[in-house]
Amino acid sequence: MASSSARKGKLTREEKREEKRKKKAAKGPGPFGQMKQVYQMTRKSDPNIPWILLLVALAVVLVFLLIGLLVGNWITFTIIGIPVGVLVAMIVLSRRAERAAFGQIEGQTGAAGAALSTLRRGWIVEEQPVNMNPRTQDLVFRALGKPGVVLITEGPAQRVNSLVNQERKKLNRVAPNVPVHVIKAGNEEGQVPLKKITKSMKKLDKTLTMQEVHAVNNRLASLGKSLPVPKGVDPLKARPDRRGMRGR
Repeated sequence: MASSSARKGKLTREEKREEKRKKKAAKGPGPFGQMKQVYQMTRKSDPNIPWILLLVALAVVLVFLLIGLLVGNWITFTIIGIPVGVLVAMIVLSRRAERAAFGQIEGQTGAAGAALSTLRRGWIVEEQPVNMNPRTQDLVFRALGKPGVVLITEGPAQRVNSLVNQERKKLNRVAPNVPVHVIKAGNEEGQVPLKKITKSMKKLDKTLTMQEVHAVNNRLASLGKSLPVPKGVDPLKARPDRRGMRGR
């Protein structure tokens, strides 16, 4: 009986440990775990990243040390320079990670939608395509912000024009006075590389207020649900986690 009770108690402890492990897995990695994942992903495509980060951090600390020597307080300035050096190194890692992620998804179906995930506040983004050609797998993604509606295409520049025209007609039906911009993603003539898509969007002239943006978004909801990205590698899994670079 005692042996049976002991086994039962042991099983209960194992079940508790398993439950804790599942809860931890559901929460995902913490800030340091996320940073580790970003670093590992970046190092795969950029093997020199450890030395680059080290040199950047040391250079910043050295600058602060020299300033400290000039003003006669090198200890204080060195102490200040260390966290600043780490911060600058993290910024460099973030930029390199973003570049590595774009390199991984380049040429994959749905890559343009993944590029939109790096947009910050002020934009309402449809991560799934709003229009597509099942045969050629040409896609159109949509984002809404103060410049108006931005259609981002994926596919040969000339071939996607028919999809763009279809979307323009839909938009004109529900939001006729809203500006519509088109950005064709790709590396051919007349196209914008993935890493420059968001920069191009931010340069567009702002014509709407945030209140008007939300009003237009309510109208766009009447157009129906977005379409799923065609089967294959999900480019969204390759994008860098920005929260991992700045903590939760």
